Amino acid sequence: MAPGPVAQVVDVPNHAGADRYSPHGVDSSGSFVNEQGNILRLRSACPGDVHDIVCVGFGPASLAIAIALHDKLCAEENSENVGLSPPPTVRFLERQKSFKWHAGMLLPGAKMQISFIKDLATLRDPCSHFTYLNYLKKHDRLVQFVNLGTFLPSRMEFEDYLQWAAAHFDNVVDYGCEVQRVRPWKAGPGGKFDCLEVEFRNLCTGQPSSVLARNVVIAVGGRPAWPTVFPSFHERILHSSEYSTRIAQVLPVKEKSYNIAVVGGGQSAAEVFNDLQTRYPHANTRLIFRDTALRPSDDSPFVNELFNPEAVDAFYDQPEELRHQSLQKNKSTNYSVVRLELLERIYESQYFQSIKQPDKSLWQHQILPSREIVAVADMRENKRLNLTLKSLDPSRKKAKEVLNVDAVILATGYRRDAHVDMLTDCQIINGSGGQQWRADRDYRLKLDPSFVEDGVGIWLQGCNEHTHGLSDSLLSVLATRSGELVESIFGPDGRPTRP
Repeated sequence: MAPGPVAQVVDVPNHAGADRYSPHGVDSSGSFVNEQGNILRLRSACPGDVHDIVCVGFGPASLAIAIALHDKLCAEENSENVGLSPPPTVRFLERQKSFKWHAGMLLPGAKMQISFIKDLATLRDPCSHFTYLNYLKKHDRLVQFVNLGTFLPSRMEFEDYLQWAAAHFDNVVDYGCEVQRVRPWKAGPGGKFDCLEVEFRNLCTGQPSSVLARNVVIAVGGRPAWPTVFPSFHERILHSSEYSTRIAQVLPVKEKSYNIAVVGGGQSAAEVFNDLQTRYPHANTRLIFRDTALRPSDDSPFVNELFNPEAVDAFYDQPEELRHQSLQKNKSTNYSVVRLELLERIYESQYFQSIKQPDKSLWQHQILPSREIVAVADMRENKRLNLTLKSLDPSRKKAKEVLNVDAVILATGYRRDAHVDMLTDCQIINGSGGQQWRADRDYRLKLDPSFVEDGVGIWLQGCNEHTHGLSDSLLSVLATRSGELVESIFGPDGRPTRP
C-alpha cells in the first residue's frame, strides 16, 4: 500500500461539550493548564505527523491510560534521571460530544457497586493527583464524605469525578468523532507497515478525516445487546443505556397511567423497574425475565478477590476450557444479579401491594419470572406494542399471555465486539493464525511480524473477558491495567523510542 494524503486532524481541542471542568488556557510558559493551574503534560503530534498512540474511545479505560501516562511523566520529571527523549504524542477520539459515563443510568439514589478506592489511580499510585480522595479534597467535600461512612459513593458523584479527571486532557481529545476503521499504513520507505491509519468522521459536520499512529488502543466499551425478537429501531423501545436520557421523550406525561415493560433480570433492570414506580406513580409496570427469581450479586470478600489485579495473571494462564468453566461458575458476581439492598427494597414494595390486593394479577407493579418474549407486534393505531410472553414454567396452565404496553426498556446487557468491524482492513496483519483476534497478557493483539515493523501495535481494552477474566470490562482493574499498558507500550520511563 503506497502512502497517500492523510486528512489532517485540527490541533485545537474540541470543546463542544465543555463544562465547568474545562481547562482555561495556557500558562506563561505556554503549557496547557486546567482551572486549578495544573500543567497538562500530554500533547498531540503536529498535523500530518505520526502519533505514538491513538486511543479509540475516551471512557474510563482510555481516561485511566491518560492518567497513568501523565503520572509516569510526572514521576520522571521529579526524578534525578530526566529522559532526553521527547514525551509521547497522544490523541483520543470519542464519539460522544462530551465526556459521559453511563448517562442513561444516572438514576436518583443509585450507588456505585465497587469501593471508591477502585478509582482510576489509587491501586496503582495512591499519591496520584487523580485519586477519588484528591477529587473530594479539591471540591471541599472530603470530611463530609467521610461522615457518610460509606465506601460506595453515588453514581452521580462518581461521574462528576470522572468528568473532573477527563477535563485535564481536553487538549488531546476530539469529541464528536466516530472511528470507522483502522488499517495498516506505510508512512516511510520500508517494505513493511510502519504505522496504522485511523479513519473517523466528525458527527457534527459529517467530514471524514484520519490520523496516523504507531499504536492504536481500542477502548470503545459495549454496544447495547438487542434481542432479535424486537425491531431494530422503534420509538417506544429503548435500551437501559439510554433510559434516563430518553424516557421523558417516549412517555412525556408523568401522571398518565402508562403500561411499561422492563426486560431483564440484572441490576440495570431492577434499577429501572424501581425508578419507574416513582417517576410515573400511576403507571403499571412489569419486570420480565427468564430466570425463576431475581438473584443477589455475590460481593463477599473471598469471591471479590476475582477482581484483584493479580487475578488476571492466574486466569490468563489457565487452559481455555478452565477459563470458560471459571466464567460460568462466577457469573453471579456480575451478570443477571442484583445488589441485595435493592432486592430487599423491591421485595418490600411487592409486599406492601399484597396488603391491599391479595390477587397478584391485579397489582400495579408485577414481577413476571420464567417468561420469554417470543413475539412483538407494533399496534400502529394506538402507538402501542403487543408482547407475546411464553411461560418457561411447565407447571403453569397458561402457556402464553399478551401484554399491551406503551414502552419497553431492554436491560439486556452489552456486546463487546465493536473492534471486529473496526479491524476488518487489518486482517492482512493478523498474526493469530485465523480470522479471530487474540490478545496477549498485556492486551496487545498478535500481529504478523513479516508484515509489520517492530513498535507498531494494536491493543484491546474491555473486550477480553474470555482471556483476562470477569474484571476485564469493569472499573476494578483500570488503575493497575492502565499502568501496565503504558509501560508495555512506552517502557518504564513513559518515553517512546522513535525511529
